[in-house]
Amino acid sequence: MKRVFALAALGVTLLAIAFNATRAQAADGAGYPVRPVRVVIPFAPGGVVDIMGRLLAQKLSESLGRSFYVDNLGGAGGNIGVANAAAARPDGYTLLMTSSSFVVNPSLHKKVPYDPYKDFAPVTIAAASPNILVVNPSESAKTVKELVAAIKAKPGTYNFASPGTGTTPHLSGELFRLSFGLDMVHVPFTGAGPALEATVGGHTPIAFSSVPAAVPLIKGGALRALAITSASRLAALPDVPTMAEADAPGEEAETLLFVMFPAGTPRGIVDVVHRTIAKIIQNQDIKEKFETLGFRPMATTPEETTARIRDEVTKWAKVIHDAHIQEQ
Repeated sequence: MKRVFALAALGVTLLAIAFNATRAQAADGAGYPVRPVRVVIPFAPGGVVDIMGRLLAQKLSESLGRSFYVDNLGGAGGNIGVANAAAARPDGYTLLMTSSSFVVNPSLHKKVPYDPYKDFAPVTIAAASPNILVVNPSESAKTVKELVAAIKAKPGTYNFASPGTGTTPHLSGELFRLSFGLDMVHVPFTGAGPALEATVGGHTPIAFSSVPAAVPLIKGGALRALAITSASRLAALPDVPTMAEADAPGEEAETLLFVMFPAGTPRGIVDVVHRTIAKIIQNQDIKEKFETLGFRPMATTPEETTARIRDEVTKWAKVIHDAHIQEQ
């Protein structure tokens, strides 16, 4: 009987040692990952976030030797997938890749199923893409200054298209309207494609859009680009000035690609994924693919990402409030 108890005690001790070793491994990220990692993308397949997310997931798989597989959980402007990721075990085997809807939705909706500050352990902002202000070529305005003057000369007669209410292009348009005290109406569409088609057709003379959808139309002469909402020019459109260069400072607005774990994920694992993504985006091939999609590689640190989340939530909350955008 004593022998049985001794063996049982030894078994418990070995299990405790193994458990503590596993915890220590998780804490410093050594050996991570040991099994496949689910990558939640809270949008339907085929969009820019999905394309970018799949590209990063593939490269993470190659770099870390385990599968990072995409799970598309679209719906409610990204809220369904984000809530699912927030509720996952914080063991490093659920990773969220999402867009700026993450920082916009808490102010746009009356209630969201996550807390942007408490429910996640930020890893990085992998990339950023500015919005772009375009007009139909029939418009006389060839600069932002001329467009502002034209709108002020005929208040209430201009409207602008966007990919939808609450998207960063829409909020860029509202920020622009508020900054210059313009009387113009927002016309939401169900994506960048329909919004730009309306502007090409002259139905909405102005549009704020994401860059990727607008580039071919600009290069083909179907649209005239007046400015982009980033701090520096884009390689894809080197002749298009920034808003600041166009005498419209303070209009910076970007769509960001956030990478996050559920809150409580060991910092060692967070650091492993951050370091890996930082190396991935240094690859010239990856940089070129990002730029083709209209994104600028970033790889911010977890601390920088946390600070940017707070800044973005605050910034867009003010725009949504001041523009009286209807909460959903």
